[in-house]
Amino acid sequence: MAGTLNELSEQTRQCIERCQRCAAECQACLAAMIQSSSGTPSDNDCPLCCADCASICMACVGAMARRSPKQDRVCALCAEICDWCASQCEAHEHDHCQRCAESCRACAKSCQAMSQQSRA
Repeated sequence: MAGTLNELSEQTRQCIERCQRCAAECQACLAAMIQSSSGTPSDNDCPLCCADCASICMACVGAMARRSPKQDRVCALCAEICDWCASQCEAHEHDHCQRCAESCRACAKSCQAMSQQSRA
């Protein structure tokens, strides 16, 4: 049975924080793209990856918070999607895309570590 967030390991709490930050940056990046859209579509998957990344990050937060027995798989998928999003956003020079990519890289690193730690 899941306990309080204070009972989670430091690694888990840090990963949860990075996932939350990543989801927020992805939402901000997506909003900035929508608000500044000049009618020309993105030349890569940037809008789609931001939406997918924000969703999987929040699913990952939930899996870790409730100590899901499948959290290693959720974290591994989150890391994969965060890496994809980072590579898409890094291709753009916009500040919001660069912030998003940076947050995605940090989240991917934490989630990868969590997925490997959970399997051990």
